[in-house]
Amino acid sequence: MKLINYIFILVILFPNFLYGKTIIGKPKIIDGDTIHIGNDKIRLHGIDAPETEQKCMLESQDWFCGKQSTKELKRKINNRNVKCVTTDIDIYKRFVAICSVDNINLNKWMVENGWAIAYRYYSTDYINEERYARENSLGIWKSQFLKPYQYRKQNKK
Repeated sequence: MKLINYIFILVILFPNFLYGKTIIGKPKIIDGDTIHIGNDKIRLHGIDAPETEQKCMLESQDWFCGKQSTKELKRKINNRNVKCVTTDIDIYKRFVAICSVDNINLNKWMVENGWAIAYRYYSTDYINEERYARENSLGIWKSQFLKPYQYRKQNKK
């Protein structure tokens, strides 16, 4: 009984005990919203980037906007250490985190520069940054595209 009470107190009073892990290191960029640092798989919180094979339509031409999103994240990180503060673990057992490089919030940067959208299903963070990117035709907002979650739904295998 004491063990159950102890676990209860930890979970209620110290929620960061389960999530608040900080992960630091040079990442492998998987796509515009997923990185790996060592053995840790990390999904960037509150954003949804085009899938790697996703194409957008730019000036009546197919454009690999998913690959471009990945390249832009890689370029921004530029082989530097990334610091990720976890907020959750998703259904795929990845950490969900807010990541930064040199105190620049990468989640926010990706949305603000149009390389990802605000992922409203999970968060209301980054909606203003999305509006800014859309109004200024930045990144994918200069093209016609399916929102990444719509693309995934259409292309389930």
